[in-house]
Amino acid sequence: MTLECGCPEHYPNEWDGQDIDLSGHCVHSHSIPTFLHMPINYAGHMMRQAASVNALELKERWPGFTLTRTGMLGGEILRLIEDTDSPSRLVKYLPINFDVRCVIHQGTMKTLRDSARVVQQALFDEGKLPKEMYLCHLTCPRCAEERGGDKILLLRRWQASTTLQTRLNNRK
Repeated sequence: MTLECGCPEHYPNEWDGQDIDLSGHCVHSHSIPTFLHMPINYAGHMMRQAASVNALELKERWPGFTLTRTGMLGGEILRLIEDTDSPSRLVKYLPINFDVRCVIHQGTMKTLRDSARVVQQALFDEGKLPKEMYLCHLTCPRCAEERGGDKILLLRRWQASTTLQTRLNNRK
């Protein structure tokens, strides 16, 4: 279930502070245009993707729970769905080694930088190489006050690095 505003009613809050392996999960992928990492017409693309998921009769694991990755001129929105054999080009499976570090950030996009740095440094300290970052807005301005403030789930993909691990072991 999603709330009236489109925010997820339930989300995997036990992921906070955990490393989660999303390898092989089925997702619905929707590309979005961005300019300097800022999505263009984000709400419109979210509604378009929700309509596509409904039209394809796909079942989401957590309705309204979306992962957003942005880049200089483009990005994508991912929705975790249950395994399916849909012929749609928008349905795909995440690759092997899709490990993510998850942190629930209490605050807005303005203060997200600090949490992102903490996650990145923690990964480096453990000998893991940070890759792309995904965001999931768990609250919007309309429902934030009644749901405990602004919350953003930060997911940082990582890969094990033997080079970093060797350097860490040599420092000790």
